[in-house]
Amino acid sequence: MRLQGKKALVTGASRGIGRAVADRFIAEGAEVWGIGTREPDGLTGRLEAAGGRLRWVSADLGDLERVEELTEGLIKDSGGFDILVNNAGITRDNLSFRMSIADFQKVLDVNLSSPFIMARTVGRAMARVRRGSIINMASVVGIHGNGGQANYAAAKAGVIGFTKSLAQEVAVRGVRVNAIAPGFIATDMTGAMTDEAREKTLRLIPLKRMGSPEDVARAALFLASDESAYITGQVIPVDGGMFM
Repeated sequence: MRLQGKKALVTGASRGIGRAVADRFIAEGAEVWGIGTREPDGLTGRLEAAGGRLRWVSADLGDLERVEELTEGLIKDSGGFDILVNNAGITRDNLSFRMSIADFQKVLDVNLSSPFIMARTVGRAMARVRRGSIINMASVVGIHGNGGQANYAAAKAGVIGFTKSLAQEVAVRGVRVNAIAPGFIATDMTGAMTDEAREKTLRLIPLKRMGSPEDVARAALFLASDESAYITGQVIPVDGGMFM
């Protein structure tokens, strides 16, 4: 029960990595406010299983004009968060020369601007009480790039730079800010890969398997808990050794 008595806000919590993070936090004693674009399948069962420690909010985090208002309302309703996990993300893949400005901007809005607004808003409240852990979901793509994902890579590289900058600003107030950079994780997002692309990717991973959402959730648990009390401004790859 490493998160007993703590409150966490997790975005993109309807499926994949976000769902695994929310479930892991609840299992470790936290109260979780999950945000997703739409209500996830099996929500009623999840709410019952959580015993009152899961709250659900449906919201479009691409609507930047409402993100700060939404976040401030959740802080007020919850009494403040000890943990923020900025996990929500989208892709709009295409070659750079074919990518529309709209698709480039939409990915930046959801994957970079929205996390910035949420971290700024939640971080202010954390700074006032001099404690808190902010975890931003980056990607190995944000470190190494990836053809056909210029918008996604740019957003995730921005998340990394933003994480390190914010960590320097709020460390004196007892707030830690770190990022996780998942590699190829078995989610709906990577499920769209062709068999050929999947086999090619697996050949590049020393552990010879795609990661699971639970692999990422365990890293998030470490960064959310007091076990990482002396760690801030770091990017932790969870990639099976792909880029060692």
